[in-house]
Amino acid sequence: MLVLPSELTHQQASASLRMLLQGLKAHRDPQLVVDAGALTAFDSSALAVLLECRRAALSEGKSFSVKALPASLATLAGLYGVQELLPAA
Repeated sequence: MLVLPSELTHQQASASLRMLLQGLKAHRDPQLVVDAGALTAFDSSALAVLLECRRAALSEGKSFSVKALPASLATLAGLYGVQELLPAA
């Protein structure tokens, strides 16, 4: 399982994505779960990071899900029409 930081805004997006992609390369399980439970400060960049991580996981033949997605981020995903791309773990 990969874990998101407590803050994921535009300012942290590149570093967070790099960390997730490095973790993905080391991850041997066929299912990738990203834990978003620590997120307290975020913007739409958090969705972009999760979607790019999903794309990378699927390109490596892994399934992808998100654990503990904050309700407000789930609402934002719904507004952008991408909630089905971020299934709950």
